[in-house]
Amino acid sequence: MQRLTKFFREIGREMRKVSWPRRKELTRYTITVLSTVAFVAIFFAIIDSGISKLIRLILE
Repeated sequence: MQRLTKFFREIGREMRKVSWPRRKELTRYTITVLSTVAFVAIFFAIIDSGISKLIRLILE
């Protein structure tokens, strides 16, 4: 039990050392991540659609 208590105490110490992003930075990072995810999703949807059409053309 003592080791577990020590572990959580050390976690608390380390969390105080963390440099948390400010609101403006967090907003910018969130927008960057969401736009990147949207771009990649659209890109792969287009690629998938093209490959599907190509396979249908070959099989007919």
